[in-house]
Amino acid sequence: MNMDEVIVGDDGKARCPWAGLGKDEQYQRYHDKEWGRPVTGERDLFERLSLEAFQSGLSWITILRKREAFRAAFANFEPAVVAEFGQSEIDRLMADAGIVRNLMKIKATIGNAKALLALPEGTTLTSVVYAHAPAEPRPLHAPIPSSTSESTALAKELKKKGFAFVGPTTAYAMMQAIGLANDHFPGCWVANSMPGATVGEIA
Repeated sequence: MNMDEVIVGDDGKARCPWAGLGKDEQYQRYHDKEWGRPVTGERDLFERLSLEAFQSGLSWITILRKREAFRAAFANFEPAVVAEFGQSEIDRLMADAGIVRNLMKIKATIGNAKALLALPEGTTLTSVVYAHAPAEPRPLHAPIPSSTSESTALAKELKKKGFAFVGPTTAYAMMQAIGLANDHFPGCWVANSMPGATVGEIA
């Protein structure tokens, strides 16, 4: 399999190689309906930020398969609720086999909810993230980076505002996922349908 070219599936649709032929069906749905599509709103962005942080050091499919368990465990990622989590909730989360039981990441998620709520009046997570959108799209056929100057600046800004476990690579992964960086491969059917596309949900 050439990881530099799109893969045409049994349905005749060309996809990015990471979601192409022989891949997990849930992975493929995520690629088709969500990855690279615009996402705004504090809860939705907080969820993406949290899941990308949990993904650090793991494969994304691991997180994707546990997504519903994460939502149940973290009160559907409502920042105001997560910010109130104390030791009893931490103990519960550490005992929950449905999620990634990493104490540092759990505490960072709770701390990040608090940081979100503590943003100055008139500032939102949405405004902070989208202020770091790349000025120019990545040139076609250019290698997809693991981080960029924009994601490095975003990570630095988030850290300054009290967020944790969000480095340049994690920040860039989120930027890819929410469409700030359109890294669908040339020829991918999703890339060709992006104008006017709406955020999809995983069934």
